[in-house]
Amino acid sequence: MVVMAVALCGPVSLNAFGEEGALDTAQPKGVTTDEIIQRFAAKEKEFKLARDQYTYRQSVKVQALDGSTISGEYQQVFDVIFDDQGKRIENVVFAPQSSLENGGLSMDQGDFEDIRRRLPFVLTSDELPEYGILYVGQQQEDELHCYVFDIAPKEIVGKKRYFQGRIWVDDHDFQIVKTFGKTVPDTHAGKKGKDEHLYPKFTTWREQVDGKYWFPTYTKADDQLHFATGDIHIREIVKYENYKRFGSNVKITFDGKDVQKGDAAKDAKPQK
Repeated sequence: MVVMAVALCGPVSLNAFGEEGALDTAQPKGVTTDEIIQRFAAKEKEFKLARDQYTYRQSVKVQALDGSTISGEYQQVFDVIFDDQGKRIENVVFAPQSSLENGGLSMDQGDFEDIRRRLPFVLTSDELPEYGILYVGQQQEDELHCYVFDIAPKEIVGKKRYFQGRIWVDDHDFQIVKTFGKTVPDTHAGKKGKDEHLYPKFTTWREQVDGKYWFPTYTKADDQLHFATGDIHIREIVKYENYKRFGSNVKITFDGKDVQKGDAAKDAKPQK
């Protein structure tokens, strides 16, 4: 997010841990933390390849708030589909004129890339060397028992962006079912007149699709961005709906088995 004007508002608290059970810091039984990391990273790689073979609808709403009043808003709804040649494309179905600038903000390239690539965060075995991963315990997340890890990039390389925060890994499927954190790095105003680019903390929930993959279904951010010119309250809601396997000739494997075309995903449960 790039600040456009000063917009002051009251303090905002983002509590991502309000619906979990107590955090148990005991070590896991019957498996090491390194084994858990390797197993979920391998599943994440399978998940990433599989999701690229699904169509779905993604809706995005970004709001700037002045107290409880919406002072600016950006919306877009698009379908991720395949063309006649089997190429994955986006088809925008709803995109009203943005009024976000009225609230003192504008969307930058980092925001659009985050919405498409980093809010539905994926940590595959290929990305593992880039991150420091710390086991923090076990926690109940709704009906799921999860291993909990804090992760952060070991270093920031060039202009590449990363995720920093916390992930919850289901102890049955060994897949990430929830993430909380933010994309990094932020860019702060410098002496050379560089624009500030700040990004909010967010939570992404996943649900099981076709009985195998935990796909993102709902992301929410409700945060205060501390620009040099003043604080701005931002709220984001991203929904991922109507997952359907594309009927292509691409073979997807899961746990060493071919995955057949299944039913669409269930509607997202979280309504935060």
